[in-house]
Amino acid sequence: MEKEKDLREQETQEEEVTAEAAEESAENEAAAEETVKAEAPGEAAEAGEETEESEAKESEASEAAETEDKKKTVPDKKDKKIEELTDKYKRLFAEFDNYRKRTEVEKAGMFAEGERTVLLKILPLIDNFERALQNIPEEEQGSAFCDGVEKIYRSFTDQMKSLGVTPIEAVGNPFDANLHNAVMHVEDEETPENTVVEEFQKGYMFRDKVLRYSMVKVAN
Repeated sequence: MEKEKDLREQETQEEEVTAEAAEESAENEAAAEETVKAEAPGEAAEAGEETEESEAKESEASEAAETEDKKKTVPDKKDKKIEELTDKYKRLFAEFDNYRKRTEVEKAGMFAEGERTVLLKILPLIDNFERALQNIPEEEQGSAFCDGVEKIYRSFTDQMKSLGVTPIEAVGNPFDANLHNAVMHVEDEETPENTVVEEFQKGYMFRDKVLRYSMVKVAN
């Protein structure tokens, strides 16, 4: 009987220990659940804050991009002024360059015209030398005076050639209206038609232009 009593007491003690352990385990689980529930709102809040920060950064970046696009689309007043001044400078430079070139051409033309004017005034002097040489009496030909006049004439013509003045060939050549000025026509069966048979006044070229036309007689 005593043994049965001891066994029952031992079983009772074991049941009490098991019940206490189960109760403690239940309390620990409940505490853990409460801790998780308490931490969950904080994590959610942190996640929400991170999302808001990300959205704010994206919004700022978008606004910055829009501002930059507007700056590119709408030119700044300073840039517009610089562009206007640059365009004005280019126009003034082009006008000045055209004026400079036009002035150089005009100066060159004026200089050439001045040369022609001076040379035309010298040609009658050469004509007079030629007439003097053609009309020297036979008894005076070969004299020192005639030789001196001829030397002066040759020096004169050499200087004219050095300046680009050359005589126009006329007698015996076909008549050319660009070089000759026909002041008389003559019937001559022995001479080919439209040929210069006599020269009244010698013509001259100045470089590549006519300085003075030859006055000639032309055969019909």
